[in-house]
Amino acid sequence: QVQLVESGGGLVQAGGSLRLSCAASGRDFSLNTMGWYRQAPGKQREPVAGVTSGGETNYADSVKGRFTISRDNAKNTVFLQMNSLKPEDTAVYYCKAQAGVLAYWGQGTQVTVSS
Repeated sequence: QVQLVESGGGLVQAGGSLRLSCAASGRDFSLNTMGWYRQAPGKQREPVAGVTSGGETNYADSVKGRFTISRDNAKNTVFLQMNSLKPEDTAVYYCKAQAGVLAYWGQGTQVTVSS
């Protein structure tokens, strides 16, 4: 079983930065893809960024150029550096890890951006 624990969320002013971390614990698996999703009140959960074990990344158009995803494969940890934050980035951010056909989700961390 894989457990994902997110940290780094909080309240920040528009234009500021936050760095989210997601650490996988428990039994060791090969996590081919890790990524971040977010869900704002009244909206569907949407993908934000993903990274493969080989380092290939992809981003939602809304965050491209502002967010950077990275990972430490040895420690099964993924990071999301968020710069130039906007109020529309306000959401609960969820970490996701893919191991074969199985997907694992963290509990989420709140990010609130104020004008």
